[in-house]
Amino acid sequence: MAIGRMFSGKKLAIISAFTVLLVAAFGAGCKGFFTGNTLNSIAIQPPSPTVEVGQTTSLSAWGTYADGTRSQVTSGVAWTSSDPTTILVDPNTGLLSTPTNSTGGTATITAAAQGLSATASATAYLGSISNFEVCLGTFVSGQSCNTSAWAPSSAKGGTQDYYVQATYNSSPIDLTIASTFGAISPTPTAQSISCSNTSDPATCTVVAGTLPTGTYTFPVTYGTTNSVTVSINLGP
Repeated sequence: MAIGRMFSGKKLAIISAFTVLLVAAFGAGCKGFFTGNTLNSIAIQPPSPTVEVGQTTSLSAWGTYADGTRSQVTSGVAWTSSDPTTILVDPNTGLLSTPTNSTGGTATITAAAQGLSATASATAYLGSISNFEVCLGTFVSGQSCNTSAWAPSSAKGGTQDYYVQATYNSSPIDLTIASTFGAISPTPTAQSISCSNTSDPATCTVVAGTLPTGTYTFPVTYGTTNSVTVSINLGP
């Protein structure tokens, strides 16, 4: 009986040891077989954010994973703004704001996480503006706005200065650089006519002898609700 109990005990020990080895091997195999749910891409929400000057807007980063699921990325996201003089973003939280005395404008916001990145075009704007206008010439506070269409000669070409103004807090304000100058229509041939507001005043240029006569237009916008169409009447 003692010998039987001795062999039974050895048998039990062998089975227990085998079970431990089996569990360890299976666990190692699972770790090698089952991989984490990889983050494939990220996106910023909302995709085209806006923020009123003096206020804040919250952004979030959302990830799409290898298994097709989508969820918010809540940690490890780095936020940056392409133009902190126009729009600020908290590098850790994605909270949009504006610098002191900002007149608005646009900036590209980037969210980066786990080697991936996403961008969104953000717009800052002054609330409650009125009398939004595009004028010929250079901004001088209190002067009358000349909204007449520019009428250059197709044969001679030429250059014209523009400025954008509005009324804010009962006073005229220069919004030239903070506005967006859109594409010219009908689409001209390359470098035949161009308009830019990267400096103040904005400038439109027609290259002599490159365009047929007619009316060319482009939109000028500010914020989300202000828009004016500018005309260039190209004569002989």
